[in-house]
Amino acid sequence: MLSMVDFNVISPESVDELILEIENNQSNNFRFGAGYTDLLLELRKQSGPKINVINLSKLNDAKFSAIEKTDDKIRIGSLITAGELVKNKEIQELFPVLHQAANSLASKQIRQVATVGGNICTASPAGDIATALVALEAICEILSTKNEIREVPIKEFMLGVRKTALKKNEILRSVVIPIIYADTKIISDFIKIGTRKSMECAIVSLAYHFLLDDDGIIKHSGIAIGSSAPTIKFTQGACDFLIGKKIVDFTDDDKKVFADKVLEYATPISDIRGSEWYRKKVLHNISKSILE
Repeated sequence: MLSMVDFNVISPESVDELILEIENNQSNNFRFGAGYTDLLLELRKQSGPKINVINLSKLNDAKFSAIEKTDDKIRIGSLITAGELVKNKEIQELFPVLHQAANSLASKQIRQVATVGGNICTASPAGDIATALVALEAICEILSTKNEIREVPIKEFMLGVRKTALKKNEILRSVVIPIIYADTKIISDFIKIGTRKSMECAIVSLAYHFLLDDDGIIKHSGIAIGSSAPTIKFTQGACDFLIGKKIVDFTDDDKKVFADKVLEYATPISDIRGSEWYRKKVLHNISKSILE
């Protein structure tokens, strides 16, 4: 059996208790735990002083544990699981890219416990849910021990591999996805290239969300790439290229220009799962394919 660092579990049940525990642990080595799909693996690899784990699974607060829709946004609590995203009808209808990304995450069993907050705060460039949320230009709502909320665009929240914009006295409470251009046609999906599909981290991934008017003209586009740089990248230049163009009118040259613009944001590494050249080639090909 693998060794594991010694840890103590604290289980707050209210936001007030949560804030108190975060405040009390400012001078300690502590981590948050919810689904534990990543944290347990990390604890097995660590050694050193005891870690206090603030267990969030018993927290009773809708802002953390519910999906709430208003006319102009959907708020997703950080404790919502991938499985809950897959089952939610409003996510399926409004944000197919997020539904598909959640459904691509690991196995069905892991999807029942892996949380949105965990996928974001792990800050892996291969995070499936996080890549979809970057394409959707989601906003992170961050709660501090002063019981104040600050908002950070998710594309600015993940600063590097396993590095986020969270301060030690803060926690990710929820993410908000704006609903824009209601009653438009949606073209939205998540493409994940891996050796064993959902059971493995993506070699590369691409999330896209287009909104079209009645004439098929692209009014809004959001595109993000995963496993292609130290962080998940929002491809602003590629998004801008599409605005105002008719989805059925792209020539082969247009598709290549678009794919080249996506690739401008890619700085992949070579590792056991794929070379830099291979990742760029695959990303270029799947970028062209979404305009077919």
